[in-house]
Amino acid sequence: MNATYSKEYVAFLSIEPLRLFLRLSEWICYNHLMGTLYLVATPIGNLEDLSPRAIRVLREASLIAAEDTRHTGKLLKHFEIETPLTSYFEHNKLNKLDFILDKLSTGDVALVSDAGSPAINDPGYELVKAALASEYNVMPVPGPSAPIAALTVSGLPTDSFLYLGYLPHKTSERHKFVEQVANLRYTLIFLESPYRIVEALEDIHSILGNRRICVAREMTKMFEEYWRGNAKGAVEYFKSQPARGEFTLVVEGKTKAESSVWTEAEVLAAVERELKGEKSAKEISTELAGQSGWSKKEVYRLINHRAK
Repeated sequence: MNATYSKEYVAFLSIEPLRLFLRLSEWICYNHLMGTLYLVATPIGNLEDLSPRAIRVLREASLIAAEDTRHTGKLLKHFEIETPLTSYFEHNKLNKLDFILDKLSTGDVALVSDAGSPAINDPGYELVKAALASEYNVMPVPGPSAPIAALTVSGLPTDSFLYLGYLPHKTSERHKFVEQVANLRYTLIFLESPYRIVEALEDIHSILGNRRICVAREMTKMFEEYWRGNAKGAVEYFKSQPARGEFTLVVEGKTKAESSVWTEAEVLAAVERELKGEKSAKEISTELAGQSGWSKKEVYRLINHRAK
């Protein structure tokens, strides 16, 4: 008996195996009336970095949840995507959860951030957690990511790294934050704004020492720049340059050579050198703690004991 197949079925079978698998998984979700939450990575600057799959998912979704609807609206207009938009950001994330989950009950929802991969430095985590708890499928649509892009071109080890997001705004909190990772051997990745870039680099130098560093800014944009060198050189360079754009800092982890703890005599000698300048005991203890393997409190105590 000869079977007769529709044109659509024949076309479906003609897709290469990988695409066939992806389409089949999506078809199963659709026909079981289970919406899928897609985490769609968007360009960090260059619109050419939006993948064909990302464009298709954004077009086919029933709703796009965006960190900033005005910003995402421009992206959608450029690619002639007319999917409805709703805002989903830090200050309305809890109020919007039920609305978005309700939309998932009848179709797919795409989550996007202003730039890069959603759920990294934005409230996407809360939505992912809620969608999984409600037994919806959650799938990534990979693409641009500022931390990974900067790491890969930094010239620093990529086999193990630690992404730490934005450094704290307040000086005291930033010092404490950096001190907590001073002894880790992972390559460290931070984000920073142009308003605090010099202060952040100064803290990295004083607490972590003169480590190798790559400072990336305006990635994939017109004034893209990658500065590579050591922490001291980075401070000097960016003090002389107007700070524009968002920065990604890739910092060398603690090396084996740094891992040896200084003797008390070595710390005292360093204290004597630093006291010849105009630095306070607090500043000296913060700086030497990052270099000597001693805690800031121990160095500070040594300085006070010497003064008696």
